[in-house]
Amino acid sequence: MSPTILIVEDEGDLAAIVADYVVAAGFKAEVIADGIAALAGIRRTPPDLIVLDLMLPGLDGLAVCRAVRAFSDVPILMLTARVEEIDRLLGLEAGADDYVCKPFSPRELVARIKTILRRSHGPEARRPLVEIDEAAHAARIGPQTLDLTPSEYNMFAAMAKRPGTAFSRAQLLDIARRDNLDVSDRAIDTHIKNLRRKLATALPGVEIIHSIYGLGYRVDL
Repeated sequence: MSPTILIVEDEGDLAAIVADYVVAAGFKAEVIADGIAALAGIRRTPPDLIVLDLMLPGLDGLAVCRAVRAFSDVPILMLTARVEEIDRLLGLEAGADDYVCKPFSPRELVARIKTILRRSHGPEARRPLVEIDEAAHAARIGPQTLDLTPSEYNMFAAMAKRPGTAFSRAQLLDIARRDNLDVSDRAIDTHIKNLRRKLATALPGVEIIHSIYGLGYRVDL
């Protein structure tokens, strides 16, 4: 049975375009234009994934997201025309799994949907690719233990525990400084570069850490 994608978007033309692409990708699409109606619909018949606009009549996207998270872990991909970092972070703190900023490519949106569904419902959701051993302060891929510095471990462990969640550089800086107060903001990109290199050695050809333009980075497992 095809997964159902609920599109909560009050711009009719945009909602129709997204629905067409979602159906063309083999999913079922439902469209609701109001936050209050969407929340009632989600309670009544939970979808497999929600594409949720930030600005909605009735109840805005952040409020809908928080309300849904009180009773469901259904994946939520938020849409927004507000590119300010604070809006993105507020959305992620409300429980969103990912963000797409307007204007966006419908093909990219569908690709994000497939990634989130694969992570949420596929075999990898039951068999984590990466093991975080907090007691040993170590990260493993299969039998291989990654050779990470304390700052690299702190950053990677935090992201790996919340796959698909975007972390800002400020958040990563706070995380990296847990064991090393001398870590600078400019060092974050260097740590990410080193992490990518070490991960590529353990998993050739597999990209785990992704850059989020204007925000920071996320881990997809």
